[in-house]
Amino acid sequence: MNSKCRRVAVKIGSNVLTRSDGMLDITRMSALVDQVSALRGEGVEVIMISSGAVASGRSELAGTDVGHLDSVEQRQLFSAVGQAKLINRYYELFREHRLAVGQVLTMKENFATRRHYLNQRGCMEVMLAAGVIPIVNENDTVSVTELMFTDNDELSGLIATMMRVDTLVILSNIDGIYTGMPSDPGACLIKEVHPADDLSSYIRSERSGFGRGGMITKCGIARKVADEGIEVLIANGKTDNVLLRLLLGNCSDVACTRFVPRSGQISSVKRWMAHSTGFAKGVVYINELAADRLCGDEAVSLLPIGITRIEGEWEKDDLINIAASDGHVIGVGRASYGSAEAAGCVGRHDCRPLVHYDYLYID
Repeated sequence: MNSKCRRVAVKIGSNVLTRSDGMLDITRMSALVDQVSALRGEGVEVIMISSGAVASGRSELAGTDVGHLDSVEQRQLFSAVGQAKLINRYYELFREHRLAVGQVLTMKENFATRRHYLNQRGCMEVMLAAGVIPIVNENDTVSVTELMFTDNDELSGLIATMMRVDTLVILSNIDGIYTGMPSDPGACLIKEVHPADDLSSYIRSERSGFGRGGMITKCGIARKVADEGIEVLIANGKTDNVLLRLLLGNCSDVACTRFVPRSGQISSVKRWMAHSTGFAKGVVYINELAADRLCGDEAVSLLPIGITRIEGEWEKDDLINIAASDGHVIGVGRASYGSAEAAGCVGRHDCRPLVHYDYLYID
């Protein structure tokens, strides 16, 4: 067994779990459950991030008239029905292996505060310690558009970072990232991506089937997670024994794209902040000198003397984005005090740091 894979996160996309008619692919689900069970038998802790609830609910209500509902209301309805169907199927399949599963429904805002973040992590740590397999999905039943994850790829990146996994596996309906459209005979599979590699000319923006995201999302999430020291593998969930071959064998023998993890350690607080720019309550604009110092090699705090202006309202311990003079966000930090006090300190040298370097993440 690959000794480095003691804890993994596996994201299973909608296009893996559903047939072309929108019904759940029970044969595929069963095969993936068999593989996860085999991984557990080898001592690997597995966290599943599973799509498929909305597609499952849509198929269950295929004969129901939902034309009077808007897109968010339809998603809420399909999710409410489909999530029950999906988790019940997982429960039955894992029970055949004498393994317990637990459902974790979350929303984007649950990652916005450190307290909620730690509560989620603590819950899932308890589940893993008890031998329970967490099955995570977005709570689409109560989410609304502006608070939704881009898709479950984004959620899987947050879970992988929060739970400090060794490897994140993203299962899609194609083998990985190609140098062109996968259907193009001249396109080649990119087998390995290093931190400095530029993939912008290769990534397509289209999405397919039942999922919300495409390869742009997958690539962006994979790169961010790999930058935090976690290996990421994008592979085809319909490949036979894909999880066992990737995680217990040699991933180079499987058609996939591997994002090489960046070396070095990042604190758990900064791991949280690295994925939290979308949760920031305000923006702090800084001058060129302050930007150069924050982006330098030396650990420095954000001092008010380098701040030129602020936007938004926040309280102590809220997250705030830090932007250069041209508006480009260069990092995120946890505010030491609220926006009302910060407004009176802009440009002053006699005020305490707005963001301490221990709670500052520079992208």
